[in-house]
Amino acid sequence: MAELQDIVVTYGDSYAARHPLNPAQRRALAAIRSCRTAPLGGHVDACDTCGQLKISYNSCRNRHCPKCRTLTQERWIAARKADLLNVGYFHWVITLPDPRNALALQHPRVVYDLLFRAAAKTLTEWAADRRYLGARIGLTAILHTWGQNLMFHPHLHCVVPGGGLTPAGQWRAAGKRFFLPVKVLSRKFRGKFLALLQATTLEFRGDLAPLRDPAAFRAWLAPLYGRGWVVYCKPPFRDAGRVLEYLGRYTHRVAIANSRIVCVVDGQVTFRWRDYRDGNRQKLMTLEAEEFLRRFLLHVLPPGFTRIRHYGLLSPRNKTQLRRCQRLTQTAVSHELLPATAFELLKDLTGRDYSLCPACGVGHLQPTRATPRMANHA
Repeated sequence: MAELQDIVVTYGDSYAARHPLNPAQRRALAAIRSCRTAPLGGHVDACDTCGQLKISYNSCRNRHCPKCRTLTQERWIAARKADLLNVGYFHWVITLPDPRNALALQHPRVVYDLLFRAAAKTLTEWAADRRYLGARIGLTAILHTWGQNLMFHPHLHCVVPGGGLTPAGQWRAAGKRFFLPVKVLSRKFRGKFLALLQATTLEFRGDLAPLRDPAAFRAWLAPLYGRGWVVYCKPPFRDAGRVLEYLGRYTHRVAIANSRIVCVVDGQVTFRWRDYRDGNRQKLMTLEAEEFLRRFLLHVLPPGFTRIRHYGLLSPRNKTQLRRCQRLTQTAVSHELLPATAFELLKDLTGRDYSLCPACGVGHLQPTRATPRMANHA
């Protein structure tokens, strides 16, 4: 089966030679090309019974690599168990409108930060309103920049516990009105985002250079005030396991998983995608390899950018309040220790002991020595 790595190995160098790439995009291509290969080094395990040797090469650990996401994602989910609440959880999706995506592509760090800030302010201020909840809430916001067809589509997935802490320090559960005022939230988010954007100093380049004139920038933004922005909410789900499964589906996802790539033939890449405008039907899309890489690289984030953020009661600074909420909601707090090794985590996930020797089936693989990285990958 073809993988993203195969596409990068075969077509990445020619694409990079013909198209300008930023440093983060170059690093992502180099990492994906080398992932789990000899240049990154690795380690040698030996069976403690039969002596069979097994070489395992290191992962690149680049967050855009589909090979590296699973273990990181599962460790993150395991760490979140201690922060669950025994309440329903809502899933809000807040989307940046397509007509102004050029601004996000030119200033991704700034625009994505504003997207987080506007969404968090919108949800927390709205929930504090007594007409809807009258309490302080928590939320986890996760940035995605892609649609199923790999086109640029910045949006946030916000997972919100169904309730909050009142000013008197009591838990108030969310009612039906908690997820109904979508139009109210859409207008509120639109106003906050545009106000934050107009208060931000930006250096416009290329096709956006005319926007250096403040009047031209205001005119460019004006149509956005008159259109609806996409905000929607799904009803709550209660089971804690489903909450974590749901979070895991969104947290460490990359633009395309290897399982969606069908084949790479004659310079063309075919992959599966879901067409949400056609009843969520699964379809096949075929692109020239160059266009496929162009779309994929749109979603490489700025270095060090935090794409999973916690606010309100779920902020790391508010652990004391979160523990109070757990007591008030009669939440049984998990005190499980995180798996120490990849073998232990894989066993928890699959029930299979990957440390078992593949040769004799009796002994277990034990680390013996490391193999060094090649000099140009140090």
